[in-house]
Order: sequence, then structure tokens, then C-alpha cells
Amino acid sequence: MSFYEHVRADVLRHGAINNSYLDRFCAGDVSDREFREFAVEFYNFSRFFPRILAAQLVNTEDEAVADELTKVLYSELGDGSVKNRHELLYRNFLRSLGIDIHAAMTTPMRPSTRAYIEGMETLYSSGNHAMALGASFGLEHMAITMWDHLIPGLTTLRATRYPAMDMTYFVFHRQLESDHERAMEKAIGAIDGESGASHAPMSDTEKDDFRRGVHAVLDYLEGFWMGLERRPAAAAQPRPQPVQGWGNELRG
Repeated sequence: MSFYEHVRADVLRHGAINNSYLDRFCAGDVSDREFREFAVEFYNFSRFFPRILAAQLVNTEDEAVADELTKVLYSELGDGSVKNRHELLYRNFLRSLGIDIHAAMTTPMRPSTRAYIEGMETLYSSGNHAMALGASFGLEHMAITMWDHLIPGLTTLRATRYPAMDMTYFVFHRQLESDHERAMEKAIGAIDGESGASHAPMSDTEKDDFRRGVHAVLDYLEGFWMGLERRPAAAAQPRPQPVQGWGNELRG
């Protein structure tokens, strides 16, 4: 099994996509209050992710990696179509639920949401290229499983309580994720010494940093979901701790 396959298996086992909140959401088992909280808190990811990805791009020396990151960023911004800019699609989702955009933008983030956003900013803008790439890898390779939990729950909620819900943002992302995964697979080709890489394969130390980046971003994401979980069984779940030695956190 290659390094890529080992790390991808770690991603698919992680609590970021295997947790009580996503299981409940998948079944549509969330209250109206919980659902609206999800909608507003998740908006922060949609808003800030292009900035976070751009920070990684401008700190990436390897041009082959930068090429693949550019493709993901261009996709986030709509692939040249303004109406398909992902954050705009999410605004349409909020409006369809009767949530005011200004209110969503100015609602203070939950501590777990802020930890997730600022943690990603720190990881992606880190001068440690392997760690930043690992964080990007972790995020892209958990995404299909995440959407496959969210979309069935949203479908149930639309059928039972929110008939006007616009799900385009979520369905569109699910359709794109295979392309994003392939882009990340190409981006880490240098790890296993694939031909065409613009620098030597990663060292053992760089591979360790890559794994740290993967697990750090997934720990932050798991914390995000547990921050939305209201049920007693989840209240005792530990929150991810800030990663040490990566510089000052950026402010969202």
C-alpha cells in the first residue's frame, strides 16, 4: 500500500466524518434550532475557505503542486462563472431558509467554529509546505463522505419541513469532489517520487509533517461538529487542542 493509500485510509477512519452529529444529521434528526445553527456556522467555512486556500497557494514553492491548488481555488470561485461561486451558492441556501445574509455574516462564531477556521488558516499559511499540503489532503479526502452524510439529511428536511430549501451548494460540491480528490492526488505525486515532480520525493520528516497536517485539520473539523452537537453523550467529547509551534493564529 502506498503512502497515499495509507493516509487516505486514516482520513476515512477519522472522527471528523464518523461522529454522532453527522449520523443524526444524515437521518434528518435535528431540531429546527439545530438546523439553523448548522446553516449559519457552516457558512463561515464557505466564506473563508477561498482566502485560506489562496494563502496556501502563495506559500507553495512547488509549481506542480501550485497548479493543482490553483484548479481547486478556481473551482471555488465558480470556474469562471460568477453565478457558480460557491459562497454565492451558499447564500442562496441561507435565503431559501429565510436566514438574512447580514445576520449570518455578523453572528459571532462558536468557539469550536472559530478554532476550525483559524486552525485551517494557520495550517494552510504555514511555512511548512508538507504540513500545509497534508491539511489540504485531509480536507479534500474527507469531503465526499461528509457530503454523503449531509445531503440525505437535507433531502429529508426539505421533504418534511423546508420545502423551499435550495440545496444547490451541497449537490454541486458533491459532484465536484472527485475532481478535487484527483487534483490533490496529483499534488502529492512528489511524495512517492512520481515522474514529473519538480523536486525530490519527500523525506521521512516531511511525510511525518504531512501526516500531522492531515490529522490536525481533521481534529479541528471533528471539533466543529461536536461544537454543534447538543446531546449529552457528545458533551464529554474532547475538543481538539491547538497545534503547537505553527506561528500565530490568523484572525477571521
